[in-house]
Amino acid sequence: MSIRAIKLVQLFLLVLVLLGFTPLGFHYTGAAQGISLYTPYTEISVPPGESIEYSIKAINNSGSIKTAAIEVSGLPEGWTYELKSGGWSIGEISVLPREQETLSLNVDVPLKVDKGTYHFQVLAKGYGRLPLTVIVSEQGTFKTEFSTAQPNMEGAANSKFTYASTLYNRTGDDQVYAIRAQSLPGWNVTFKADYKQVSSVKIAANTKKDITIEVDPPDQIKSGKYEIPIMAGTNTTSARLTLEVVVTGSYSLELTTPTGLLSTAITAGGRKRIELAVKNTGSATLKNLDMQFSAPTDWDVIFEPKKIEQIEPGKAAQVFATIQVSNKAIVGDYVANLEAKAPEVSSKAAFRVAVKTFWLWGWLGILIILAALGGVYYLIRKYGRR
Repeated sequence: MSIRAIKLVQLFLLVLVLLGFTPLGFHYTGAAQGISLYTPYTEISVPPGESIEYSIKAINNSGSIKTAAIEVSGLPEGWTYELKSGGWSIGEISVLPREQETLSLNVDVPLKVDKGTYHFQVLAKGYGRLPLTVIVSEQGTFKTEFSTAQPNMEGAANSKFTYASTLYNRTGDDQVYAIRAQSLPGWNVTFKADYKQVSSVKIAANTKKDITIEVDPPDQIKSGKYEIPIMAGTNTTSARLTLEVVVTGSYSLELTTPTGLLSTAITAGGRKRIELAVKNTGSATLKNLDMQFSAPTDWDVIFEPKKIEQIEPGKAAQVFATIQVSNKAIVGDYVANLEAKAPEVSSKAAFRVAVKTFWLWGWLGILIILAALGGVYYLIRKYGRR
């Protein structure tokens, strides 16, 4: 082969190399001789207003120190970013041979953005580029979100229902939200933020605040399902949250006597059987009631029956209590506390007991006094003239 032909072949091979084509399977790129960029997550799906953090490695593939300017190119309008390494904002990086450095790229997706797919890239100028894709999963708007993980609760009417909610200001401005409830008459709804009761809260742009909502229905409300609309709003934005309360009924109990009289008299060492009325004054059935008492020392109270299986709303159960007074009790007034107790509610009755002496002792005392007076009279009659 002539020298001219050899030079033509060499020139042809050089052109192939410059165009990126190499013979014998050898692939040559600028990155192989400089800095290449790598991140494991090149396509990410996020909602509007989200902040994305990329960890990017700048890898020096050559045998000498390489320095390159680093920049972000093609970022959509309104999007912002921050590029850091070692805690500092950077615009250029230098990497030792066969080593790598880590970059941190934070990209802020604006709140007002169209749903779709967006592309941009990170450049190591003169060496390589890293294409990135962000998929905005929903249409972005300036709005407020009011949410709770548990909008439905169930319990008795005399219970207090506590909901944990979050108010999210997704607008670009700080907002002061007035919070109110459209509750039914007799319902009490309160709001707490930062452990304080509030009627309004201030929330910075694109931040959230936890709101505790306490709902207290009327004690005698009928069982059923009730909705409580909650509103949070300003002059420019608002959000609505609907809470649901399922009332199973109210629990209320009254322990008394058929006549309402809660007093009696018993002699020391004696006993008395008293009729009691255990009334279910609520709107839910009461089950597994137990009769209990507390009384002075050495006293006893026996209930018939001691246990009550259930009492329907508006009904009453008849119970007899036999009060046994200690034979050491002195004359006076005492209190025996009787109690009807269900798992949900209880009722006490303070029963006043007047302890008296046995009647025979009273008459015996009178006879002794009369005998003493008669003796004095006899002595005066017999010896009074001497």
